[in-house]
Amino acid sequence: MPSYGLFPRLLADVGGTNVRFALEREPMRLDPVVTLKVADFPSLEAAARHYLSSVGEAPRHAAIGLANPVTRDMVKLTNHSWAFSVEGMRCAMGLDTLLAINDFTALALALPYLPAQGLAQIRPGQAQPSTPSVLIGPGTGLGVSGLIPGRAGAPAVALAGEGGHIEVMPETDDEWVAWHAAQREFGHVSAERLLSGAGLSLIHGALAAPAAPLAPEAVTAGALERGDPLCQRSMRVFFGLLGSVAADVTLVLGARAGVYIGGGIVPRFVGALRDSPFCERFLAKGRMRAYLDALPVFVVTAAHPALLGLSVALSQAVSEQG
Repeated sequence: MPSYGLFPRLLADVGGTNVRFALEREPMRLDPVVTLKVADFPSLEAAARHYLSSVGEAPRHAAIGLANPVTRDMVKLTNHSWAFSVEGMRCAMGLDTLLAINDFTALALALPYLPAQGLAQIRPGQAQPSTPSVLIGPGTGLGVSGLIPGRAGAPAVALAGEGGHIEVMPETDDEWVAWHAAQREFGHVSAERLLSGAGLSLIHGALAAPAAPLAPEAVTAGALERGDPLCQRSMRVFFGLLGSVAADVTLVLGARAGVYIGGGIVPRFVGALRDSPFCERFLAKGRMRAYLDALPVFVVTAAHPALLGLSVALSQAVSEQG
């Protein structure tokens, strides 16, 4: 594990709906996580200052995971209005280090450190060491990453991409109905348009038309608590498409170390995922069925796992600074 510098350190996992803060007082030892609503603050800096004032600390090093690309100093959240300069925020808050990375890059870095009880196995398989792992997860958007093992003791590399915006290919009649509804509304139909909270609502609206769509939480409650047939069909579309997209990413990366599903939706419905078309659609890739059949699939059920990945990334950044 990389060496660590001064503590405490500030870690923040920023989504489109919530931002989660924690102080790291020792390596991989975090204070209780505090969750704030993004909509309650005009900026990430304001939210961070509010949190730090509540704990009475002024850390020198911080890392933030963001649910959008981080390719330059100026960052704008994909699913919210927050925008900021990383260097400007570092200076304003008196930090020596402010590391900004994609939230799913952070989650990928956390995979080797997750406890066994923080994973729910969905299908069996034999993980091949020293090969890539795949990470995918619907939430406010669709996060996609992978973890590539380092060579000769070098740290593993987490991919920072935007795989949630790849094309999605429907198979069933219901999936095509949802896909066409998305195409009419947006033109280009990325996987995220259907595999996200808003996507689940869109799927239900397409199948229910001309009735109004339900909010995502109403769809899941309707399917799993009330046995509503239309909500159940919507969930089958959602899980089936997720299995297909997860397999696509797995094949692209040549991931033999396993497939991990995170995000804000699926970990709450592990039983429903097991009973869904997910596994069959994951395998339904023609000549690659046997290749995929050998791979284990897990749901990340650990609380706030991306914060562990931010700890790893920040440790490496501080160590490189000397």
